[in-house]
Amino acid sequence: MANSQGRQHRVAVVDDHESVRLGLQAAFTNAGFEFVLAAATVAELEEGLAGREVDVVVLDLSLGDGSSVTENVKNVQTLGAAVLVHSIADRVALVREALAAGAAGVIPKASSTRTVIQAAETVARGEVLNNLEWASAIDADRDFAKAQLGRREREILHLYASGLPLKLAAQQLGIGYATAREYLDRIRQKYVEVGRPAPTKVDLLRRAVEDGILPGLDTDDDDTD
Repeated sequence: MANSQGRQHRVAVVDDHESVRLGLQAAFTNAGFEFVLAAATVAELEEGLAGREVDVVVLDLSLGDGSSVTENVKNVQTLGAAVLVHSIADRVALVREALAAGAAGVIPKASSTRTVIQAAETVARGEVLNNLEWASAIDADRDFAKAQLGRREREILHLYASGLPLKLAAQQLGIGYATAREYLDRIRQKYVEVGRPAPTKVDLLRRAVEDGILPGLDTDDDDTD
């Protein structure tokens, strides 16, 4: 499995169950990834890598060494790798913690091997994995999900996501284009911070619908600025 430079994606696994480690190692190797290391803890991963780089780490949430989820996610990120959470579906609180710490996606252990491989490929490319498990974890805690948009931010989002060009949205609110752009940048940043990135206009439309800023709409239109 190669990246845009023609190099194989490099993957490592952290799980305290040997059978899981061996199974994922075989699956990633067969899928064409460069399998770098399998470890029972993040500390073991750091020591075993010995400076080698890895693109994505498939990380179990609950490890036997007593380490915290936030600590593990942050330490893996320090290695320059994206974090793909691989856990059982009922650990919602731990999933929320991992997402808040910066994990790029969540995949249940009940998923097929093919689904895990595809998810790892997505986050190895530097993309965020948006799937049902992520959404369910966020929806289970509305305080976590809430982007805390201010009044003016909500107004900008309402007009822009409804289809108005940003310049016209700014004129309608009586503010300058540059100010409107700052609001839009701030909105996007707030959604990133709660694990609901919205890089495109279509994504912003979805967030506006999800948060009740706009009524339900068809979001299959092309992204336009």
